[in-house]
Amino acid sequence: MTHIKVINPNTARAMTEAIGLCARAVAAPSTTITAVSPSMGPASIESHYDEALAVPGLLAEIAAGEHAGVDGYVIACFGDPGLPAARELASGPVVGIAEAAMHAATLVGRGFSVVTTLSRTVGRAWDLAHQYGFANACRGVHACDIPVLELDDPASDARRVVTELCAAAAEADGSDSIVLGCAGMAAFCAEVSREVGFPVIDGVAVATKLVEALVSLGLRTSTRGEYAPPRPKEYAGLLREFTVE
Repeated sequence: MTHIKVINPNTARAMTEAIGLCARAVAAPSTTITAVSPSMGPASIESHYDEALAVPGLLAEIAAGEHAGVDGYVIACFGDPGLPAARELASGPVVGIAEAAMHAATLVGRGFSVVTTLSRTVGRAWDLAHQYGFANACRGVHACDIPVLELDDPASDARRVVTELCAAAAEADGSDSIVLGCAGMAAFCAEVSREVGFPVIDGVAVATKLVEALVSLGLRTSTRGEYAPPRPKEYAGLLREFTVE
């Protein structure tokens, strides 16, 4: 049995439940998926400020998972917030959905485009493409300008808007696939892919399968260098509970 904890770093419980369903849909029968939101943090992550303040709650969930014997983790936010820090804390593998989705896109075509939420997040998506070494494969980042928490609102018509933008982005960029730039889009990934007729990639699903594979192979984050556990030290004020002993 493999136990994977899927962490939605925002506090939107309905979104977390939807993300959990998407992860369970692809997980092996022998894999247990626990989908959680932190007890503290932003309702959605749409800025650098949101992302920074989401990290403490995320790390608290990693620490709780370590006490519970979790085998691996998925960070279900396209900014991959706190990913390096989470890898320092976790004994098992930790995979972010942006890194996972971009990896997958390079395996099914020569170039991909990202379809994300707000225009202000376009730069962050490009930063990650460069950071992960996929800048040459990423041919464009396009925003649908629908806020994260409106993606499941029928009034926003998000599925139609995202579907049309995926088709237009692939045509404009000459891309072979689309990476969805928000975990909140996971619920309609398959529907969009069927509609446009080429691969549309949801990082929640890919990250879940990657963590399964890494666990089954006995592979975990190396602690030889940068990702060694953090050095013991005291933290003050609101971060006192994060003191490393």
